Amino acid sequence: MKIIPIEGNTQKLDGGAMFGNAPKAMWETWVECDQDNKINLACRALLIQDNTGKNILFETGVGAFFEPKLKERYGVIESEHILIKNLNKNNFTHEQIDAVVLSHLHFDHAGGLLSAFGDGNLRLLFPNAKYYVGKEQWLRAQNPHPRDKASYIPELNKLLDNSGRLVLVDSDGKCDLNPLVTFRFSHGHTPGLMLAEIHLDNDLVVFASDLIPGFAWMHIPISMGYDRFPELVINEKKILLDDLYSKNAKLFFTHDVKHPFGTIKRDEKGKYSAEVFKFN
Repeated sequence: MKIIPIEGNTQKLDGGAMFGNAPKAMWETWVECDQDNKINLACRALLIQDNTGKNILFETGVGAFFEPKLKERYGVIESEHILIKNLNKNNFTHEQIDAVVLSHLHFDHAGGLLSAFGDGNLRLLFPNAKYYVGKEQWLRAQNPHPRDKASYIPELNKLLDNSGRLVLVDSDGKCDLNPLVTFRFSHGHTPGLMLAEIHLDNDLVVFASDLIPGFAWMHIPISMGYDRFPELVINEKKILLDDLYSKNAKLFFTHDVKHPFGTIKRDEKGKYSAEVFKFN
């Protein structure tokens, strides 16, 4: 079985928005920021090739679908589709992916499903894959609240709906990816956020998505300005970390600019943190 982090397009976003309830004097000790208070963020995917040769891609990052004006507004750095480029560097093409798992449909997690701006008509990539989305998140994407409407891509929703390959995962987390992949759900960042639990031979790896975007967000009281229900995020984060710590699980961080994997640590006061982990 192979487990490969795949770097996608990167972003620079406002640190205050990313750390919500934390003052700059605190969060600037965790991450570097520029003169405009912007911090670097990865939009990283995870590729699993199971023992049968099935290729499962967890998320696709922001991609390169934005027109130049919106690309600048949302801090996307590169113009080419970096995820596709890095899949190729790892000897995979997007046509070889059998399943794409999307924790939610915000553009920085699902935009990489789309072809790059200027590359003909906007179209779905990964033509041989099923696309897995939580049913509650799918309903949210069809009728978003004004608070998060700008985070969704209406064109993507239409393309997914017409693909014939969209799989909506019910709240019980069951689908044809079980038992290798099971799901639990979180609702504080966005309703129906789907957290993938990947059951490897000797390890449990959880794709933390935007519940815990990176190492700095392991602090339980920290939430983002983008979270719909911050208090719920904090409660869900505590429940998740308590459970995963007892299982010696690993976390995969999609937005951490330096490190994709971490083991969960807890000190004598019950404070959680992560320690860098690398698969051989």
